[in-house]
Amino acid sequence: MALSSEQQQELQTQLQQVVVACNERCLYFAAKWSAELLNSFSSSDDSTTDDASDTDLDDDDDVPAPLQSTNPDRKEARLETKELPRYLVAKAFFDCREYDRCAAVFLPPQIPHTTPAPQITSPTKLTVSMTPQKISSGRSTSKPGLYAARPQAPALPKKLSQKSLFLALYARYLSGEKRKSEDSETILGPADGPVTANKEVSGILAVLEKHFNARGGIQDLGNSQGWLDYLYGIVLLKAKSENLAKQWLLRSVNLQPYNWSAWLDLASLLGSPEELQQISEHIPRNIMALFFHIHCNQELYQQTPEVFNSLSQLQGIFPRSAWLQQQKALLHYHARDHETAAHLFDSLLKDHPHRLEGLEIYSNLLYVLPNRPRLATLAAMASNTDKFRPETNCILGNYYSLISEHEKAVLHFRRALTLDRNFQAAWTLMGHEYIELKNTQAAIESYRRAVDTNRKDYRAWYGLGQGYEMLECYSYSLFYYQRAAALCPGDPKMWAAVGNAYSKCNKLANAIQAYKRALVVGSQIDNATSSFASGGSDPLAQAVGGALDPQILYDIACLYEKDSNWDEAAAYMELTLAQEEGAEEGDEGLGVTQVTSRARLWLARYCYGCGEWARTMELANELCQDGVEVEEAKGLVRDVRARLQLGEVEEEGEMDE
Repeated sequence: MALSSEQQQELQTQLQQVVVACNERCLYFAAKWSAELLNSFSSSDDSTTDDASDTDLDDDDDVPAPLQSTNPDRKEARLETKELPRYLVAKAFFDCREYDRCAAVFLPPQIPHTTPAPQITSPTKLTVSMTPQKISSGRSTSKPGLYAARPQAPALPKKLSQKSLFLALYARYLSGEKRKSEDSETILGPADGPVTANKEVSGILAVLEKHFNARGGIQDLGNSQGWLDYLYGIVLLKAKSENLAKQWLLRSVNLQPYNWSAWLDLASLLGSPEELQQISEHIPRNIMALFFHIHCNQELYQQTPEVFNSLSQLQGIFPRSAWLQQQKALLHYHARDHETAAHLFDSLLKDHPHRLEGLEIYSNLLYVLPNRPRLATLAAMASNTDKFRPETNCILGNYYSLISEHEKAVLHFRRALTLDRNFQAAWTLMGHEYIELKNTQAAIESYRRAVDTNRKDYRAWYGLGQGYEMLECYSYSLFYYQRAAALCPGDPKMWAAVGNAYSKCNKLANAIQAYKRALVVGSQIDNATSSFASGGSDPLAQAVGGALDPQILYDIACLYEKDSNWDEAAAYMELTLAQEEGAEEGDEGLGVTQVTSRARLWLARYCYGCGEWARTMELANELCQDGVEVEEAKGLVRDVRARLQLGEVEEEGEMDE
């Protein structure tokens, strides 16, 4: 995928425009993302020498002219010009984090602070050309009776530009978030969580509903620039009205496709690849849709060739994009290609040594490998860059966890959440530490907050299953393990956990099926979705030797033993034992382990009960060499020898007669 010089120049102009527009509305994250993308094009300037003449620079026709922040809507442009002095002071207040003062420049002070949230309805009926009502996922958690008290929307100035209205309402929204954080007090305290809400949401919803109703509602796309639609979407999302939020965010990305923050909030509402496929019909067909699909597939743990192909195409246009390189590293990380992911993260860190975005995941990778020296170096680099970033504290928390100082790890994860309560990775990692500290209740609450922030985090769902398993609430743990396995079906650990939970619930057939699914996924057999309960050929027959997990094989055998299916139990014990040797000639097996030794002991007992004395002697002698259950193995050897000697004596007696 290559762009012509005209297409590239047009894209650069659009990115410049959106950087200016986002900065004017104080959407600094979106502005930063677009500005970084703007500077990641392949450019011949990299090879230009410092002594280039001024004439050469003057003759460069490929450099777009500087932009002026003009609005193409003439009416809006006149309003913005008229409001310029007030806008400048309002933005100065915003930049100094004086959000209430910023909002008061344009809005009357009677916007409610403490009234209940309004009945959430969409301005007029939702029938637009992109038919967003068809993509409703049914995931809305709003309750009609909860918002019965509806505040009266305050009177707005008759002539106020959309840019100024956005800035004022966005400042009001952030003011509410700031108060909410202050009222929440300590992390995991009594006031932390859903009990403390943003009290500005109801007033903002009332203002925006009145604004859009006065301009034809969602049907009329011509009276909006996409920014207020985005704000309406995130406030609806905060009010738990997810279906309406999805529709307004869709409208926003169609009207203003280069606002990356709108794409991210829209992606947070998608819970499955099917939902992504469904919504793809209603998003604009431009380069931003490719970025959106890569982000969503990465969030949904989809490592398909199509995703990598799209990523390669975009890297051909933006070869210096740190974001694209980070996504590539994340895709390899989720595919458990840890060495490639680590190499990509190292290159990213070398090219952008002060960039902290996504480095908490790199620290997770270094924790798993484990690579303590590299993790210590990463922690020092992040601390030197900015000690008061959530990413830095997550990296430090992972480092202290790796050296088994779990109390210090919890302290740093709590610091990360104090800086940003919506930093989902810190909630999950703090839950892991509380599991290590045997503080089950705190771990469960941490994981709950993690899934509230991001319902696609299978590690948090898995952690909830672990927590309830520790409390011996096996039905609950089964539910959460199933959620984790559904989100990440390619991880055998998830299916093994499901199988263990089924066995604890005494559902042996389901447990065996889940364990077999774990084996199929782990051995990377193509037919990973086979139904093992069916009478067809077992795909495990294709994978013997060193390709399977001996612990899972042993657990399956024990379940068959519990179900009194001795032949299947013996077959899986033999498979467990086979993992000591390589799958093919030249391959190295696992060697003798505790699990394979237990399987050998079980088989020795089984063969003894079946009267297979030669096989029993062979297995018992091997157990004596393994050094596992030596006394019982010696007892079996003595017993078998005595029986064999007794048999020989009886045979001699019969011959004498």
